[in-house]
Amino acid sequence: MKFGIFSEVLFRVGPVEITEVVVTTWVVMLALALSGYFLTRGLTVWNPGKRQLVLEAVYQAISDTIRDVLQRDPWEFVPLIGGMWLFIASLNLVGLIPGLHNPTRDLSTASALAFISFMSVHYYGIKHQGLKGYLQHYTKPIFILLPFNVFGELSRSLAMAVRLFGNMLSWEMIVAILLLLVGFLVPVPLILLSIVGDVIQAYLFGALTLVFIAGSIKATKI
Repeated sequence: MKFGIFSEVLFRVGPVEITEVVVTTWVVMLALALSGYFLTRGLTVWNPGKRQLVLEAVYQAISDTIRDVLQRDPWEFVPLIGGMWLFIASLNLVGLIPGLHNPTRDLSTASALAFISFMSVHYYGIKHQGLKGYLQHYTKPIFILLPFNVFGELSRSLAMAVRLFGNMLSWEMIVAILLLLVGFLVPVPLILLSIVGDVIQAYLFGALTLVFIAGSIKATKI
C-alpha cells in the first residue's frame, strides 16, 4: 500500500493528469447523484413512505442544526452545508471498500474542500452585508489590524485542509500497519471505530464552515 501527500497518476488527457483520487472522487459524485435521483423519485405530500420519512428526518436534522447556529431561516444554507457533510463523509468512508483509498487523505482534495469553505464564507458575507459592509469588518476594531485579520482568514482555511488531510492519512496508515502486523481480525474494532471517526471528521469540517459563515453574515434572529 502506497502513501503520499499526492495521489498516483493513472493516466493523462493531454497535459492534464488524472490521478487515483480524481477517479475515486468522480465515482463518489456519480454514486451520490444517482442515489439522490432514485431516492427522491415518487415523493408525495400525502401518505409518505418510510424512505421519504427517513429523507425528511435527515433534512430536518441538517436544517435544525443550521438554524441553531445562524438563528435565521436555514433554507439557503442547507445545500452547501448538508452537501458538504454528505460529500465529505462519503469520501472518507469510500476507503473501507477494498482497493480504494479515501480521497480526503490527499492534500489536493483537502485543499480544494477548504477553498470551497473559504469562498463560501466570503460569498455569504458579501451577499448579506454588501461588499462595503463586509470588507469593513477587516478593519475592526481598528484599521491597523487589517493584515492580521486577513492572515487569520487564510490561516484558518489552511488549518482546516491540513487537519482533514492529516487525520485521514494518519488513520489509513495506522489501519494498514495493523493489518500487516496482526492480520484481519484484530483491526476489525478499529475499522468500526474508523467509521465513526470518518463521520465526525466530515461533521467537524461542515460545522466549522457553518460557524465561519455565521461570523461573516453577523446572523440575527428571525
